[in-house]
Amino acid sequence: MATDIQAVLFDFGGVFTDSPFHAVHAFGEELGLGPAEVTEIVFGSYEQDGDHPWHRLERGEITLESARESVLALGEARNLTVDIYELFGRMAGNNAGADQRQPLVDCVRRLKEQGYRRGIVTNNVKEFGEGWRSLIPVDELFDFVVDSSHAGVRKPDPAIFEIALSRLPDLKPEQVVFLDDYSANVSAASAMGMHTITVGTDLAAVIAELDALLEGR
Repeated sequence: MATDIQAVLFDFGGVFTDSPFHAVHAFGEELGLGPAEVTEIVFGSYEQDGDHPWHRLERGEITLESARESVLALGEARNLTVDIYELFGRMAGNNAGADQRQPLVDCVRRLKEQGYRRGIVTNNVKEFGEGWRSLIPVDELFDFVVDSSHAGVRKPDPAIFEIALSRLPDLKPEQVVFLDDYSANVSAASAMGMHTITVGTDLAAVIAELDALLEGR
C-alpha cells in the first residue's frame, strides 16, 4: 500500500532546476534546428542508454572536453557549430532556475523531518559535480546520491535504480517513490515496482501528488 512508503528518491536536473532540454531547444532555434534534431546532436536519444558522446560522458567514460569535441563533430557533419560549452554557459547564468524550485527543497526538508529516507538518482557529469551540488543543500537534505558519472551507469538503465535500492536494503521497491521529469526514466523506475511521479512545471501539483501518495489517498 502507498502508506507503507518509507523513501523518496529524486532526479536532480529538471526537478530541482529547469530542464536542460528547454535551453537546448532554444539554442537549436538559433541554429535553425527543430527540437528533435538539436536534442539528437547534443544528447542523443534519452529513451535509452547508448554510445552517444553525452551518454558516455554521463557514465564517466570520457571527459567533458572529449564530449564537446565529439558533439562539435556531430554538428559539423551537418554544417553546424554546436558547442556545448556555449550552451551550458547560458544555463549557468540564471542559476539553472534553482531559485524557482525552492518549494520542492522545502518539501524534501519536510520529508526529512517526517522520517522518510531521501536520495538523488541523477544522470550527471563529473565536471559539473561541485556546481550542481552548490545549488541546493544536498548533504543536508539527502541520505545518499547515485550519480551516473560515478556509478558508471545512467538512467533509464535499470541498473542505476538497482544501485539506489541497494542503499535501502531493508525496503522493497513498492516502499519507494521516484520523481523525475523525463518519461523514460519514470517508466524504468515504475517497471521495477517503485511508485513514480512525473515532475512538470507546476511544483504545487507535484508536491500535492506526492503528499496524496504518501498519505494513501
